[in-house]
Amino acid sequence: MTLTFLGTGTSQGVPMIGFDNRGLDLSNPKNWRTRSAAHLEVGGMHIQIDAGPEFRLQCLQCKIDWIDVFLLTHGHADHILGMDDLRRFCDRLPGNKMPVYANEYGIERVGLIFPYALFEKPAQRGYPCFDLQRMPNFLEFENGLKIYAEELPHGNCKTLGFVFEYEGKKLAYFNDCKTLTPRAVELAANADAVVLDGLRPLPHPTHMSIYEAIETAKSLGAKRAFFTHTTWQIDYEAFSKIIPQNAQIAYDGQVVEI
Repeated sequence: MTLTFLGTGTSQGVPMIGFDNRGLDLSNPKNWRTRSAAHLEVGGMHIQIDAGPEFRLQCLQCKIDWIDVFLLTHGHADHILGMDDLRRFCDRLPGNKMPVYANEYGIERVGLIFPYALFEKPAQRGYPCFDLQRMPNFLEFENGLKIYAEELPHGNCKTLGFVFEYEGKKLAYFNDCKTLTPRAVELAANADAVVLDGLRPLPHPTHMSIYEAIETAKSLGAKRAFFTHTTWQIDYEAFSKIIPQNAQIAYDGQVVEI
């Protein structure tokens, strides 16, 4: 499995507009973060997780030119507003229709924002077209990839967390959540890599703090941990010195082999 972090920032992006971003070393490109999204290549399949406002630019920068399946964690703007740019990937798929999996909230939001993409076929060549489906607890594909999904608390909505298993390897992706459910903990136990929401040093009502994410990674027994959806309060070099040796602050464009 190859995981590419297309973006690792928050809803406002990092650095923030109209803010002095003090404490953030802006000479370090790892501190420039677009909205969180990830791309997983596994067994010949390309799985895209979320598409924020910079999705098109992220694809160009990371050389993403194919998507087989799209997974939406939840319907907040920083994860959904780039979905119109799936149109190019729809063009290239047989039938020109992209399988999109989401929870109830995500389905509602996709319907409100992209009603023109929900027909049986594209309205015309070059338009997006989504085969929008409720994400089941478990999906298995012909290549042997298994995806387990679990809804996680995220303020007044729930976000989907995913655990991917392929040829004995396990990756957990838990972004935009305050805690993990018992089932999520069970599914992700002893993962080869876990990606966790690590928003900022101080507690937050709907996200894990970086310290809560560190403790969660330890409790899961993950071999490696990556913290994403980080604000300007998380300077890459400063926090790299204080997190565990098997953990890392994720950065835009980072490629991880699992």
